Amino acid sequence: MTHPDPRLSINQATLKRASLAEALQATVDAGVQAIGLWREPVQEVGLATAARMLADSGLRFSTHCRGGFFTLPEGPERRAALDDNRRAIDEAATLAAAGATGSQAVLVLVAGGIPDGSRDLAGARERVRDAIGELAPDAAAAGVTLAIEPLHPMYVSDRAVVSTLGQALDIAADFDPGVVGVTVDTFHVWWDPDVLAQIARAGRERRIATYQVCDWKTPLAADVLLSRHYPGEGVIDFAPLTRAVLDTGYDRDIEVEIFNEDVWSTEPLRAVQLAVRAFGALVSPQLHSR
Repeated sequence: MTHPDPRLSINQATLKRASLAEALQATVDAGVQAIGLWREPVQEVGLATAARMLADSGLRFSTHCRGGFFTLPEGPERRAALDDNRRAIDEAATLAAAGATGSQAVLVLVAGGIPDGSRDLAGARERVRDAIGELAPDAAAAGVTLAIEPLHPMYVSDRAVVSTLGQALDIAADFDPGVVGVTVDTFHVWWDPDVLAQIARAGRERRIATYQVCDWKTPLAADVLLSRHYPGEGVIDFAPLTRAVLDTGYDRDIEVEIFNEDVWSTEPLRAVQLAVRAFGALVSPQLHSR
């Protein structure tokens, strides 16, 4: 079995069917040193219990997923979404404090899609900027970085009106880079002809809060949300993307985050071991050739 790269983190989405306890144990048993958590499994056991479980595991905490979904116009639903994001900020801060040395207080943000009955894409995107403006003081006070994640354009209508790294950086530019950064996820940005230039820009602006890897393979699943694959199973060239991220000085954990029914049906330890192998073959060579 390949020895896990010390910078590999397993994003809990890869182990969707596992409980928090099972995900932590599988990650530890595979020898991986870090994990990114999702809000729902944390909330199932309660934040205090989740923080204690994370501390007992000895794992670093790489990110908390996810906040966002705030493209609605002003009204009670938008206020409720912003309040929920404030709770997510508190969760990220608590979990980062519980993780091992090197843990990062990063909350990944998925912007949200175009509200029902609307065709105003530009307006929805501006409401994302406005929402982050409201949340930035809370994040700063908690020591949390909000990491705007651009999603592939096929998700623009229902999940994320922020589709490119450039758009995410344009929104982040209004805020301190320690408070608002970006997520670079290979699945979502690999297609963009401007991606390497935008990664370099993100580095100059000190905006890369997390780097996530998985592969793109067609045909896509009937539910396109579940179309991610282990690195090496699809068409993404991880070498130039990873080198570009590293060239910015990025030195944090790198997450494998996979939404895929076949992966979710795999026994958790085996799924982590497969992620270790794929990461070692496609990403690690860039980390250790410098």
